[in-house]
Amino acid sequence: MSFPTKEERALCWGARDKFWACLDQHKIENDTSKDSPCAQFRKMYEQSCSAQWVKHFDRRRSYLQFKEKVEKHGYEPLNEEKYK
Repeated sequence: MSFPTKEERALCWGARDKFWACLDQHKIENDTSKDSPCAQFRKMYEQSCSAQWVKHFDRRRSYLQFKEKVEKHGYEPLNEEKYK
């Protein structure tokens, strides 16, 4: 696998940003279905980025959403007695 050029990286990141903006606009966490209002952006994103990058960015979005939720609402520690 060759490293993408500056233009290819910019195209990938732009497609990712448009897809994420669509998800945010429609208040969708992460939807990859073909019926999604963001399906066209997802397709462009997958065509513009390598599969490894798509996987990485999808995980990053999930992590950032989790982090935001914890920062806003806190977290509930596990009840260790329940799991003994």
